[in-house]
Amino acid sequence: MRKAAERATRHTDLVGEERVSTRQSRQVAQQVSGSFHWSVRVYYEDTDGGGVVYHANYLKFMERARTEWLRSLGFDQTELRTKFGVLFVVRRLKLQYRRPACFNDSLSVITQLVKTGRSLLEFQQTIQRNDEILTEATVEVVCVDADQFKPVGIPAPIRNTMKMMEPQ
Repeated sequence: MRKAAERATRHTDLVGEERVSTRQSRQVAQQVSGSFHWSVRVYYEDTDGGGVVYHANYLKFMERARTEWLRSLGFDQTELRTKFGVLFVVRRLKLQYRRPACFNDSLSVITQLVKTGRSLLEFQQTIQRNDEILTEATVEVVCVDADQFKPVGIPAPIRNTMKMMEPQ
């Protein structure tokens, strides 16, 4: 495990600075850090007339970070539907805006799985500029049948991988 931790600290894929060649090394980095970091640059299209990020775009940044977190664990959104017959949908969201992000800011969306239930996942997400927290959210996501959109249990291979990501 020590060698895995050393490898993980050398890999900065989770903060978007360099690419990691294998899914395994991303998983090790995830396990060591306990949180997933995804970088995003604020483009002009993300802002309002004053150059400030439009409030709904913070939700888009968080959605993309959760999708990339899932991908880092080896589960692609398309595969969830085709192989497992499930989708993950947001059930509840509690959001607090603290400071605005602006055009051309480099942000980090930090995602941490807090709780895994039979069909429910709870995440804590923050959007930061450097070390300054701009937005915080608690997001509840439910696993649903891809055709009927009714809650179902998270398939075992996915759930087992996610359980390893929870804080101890």
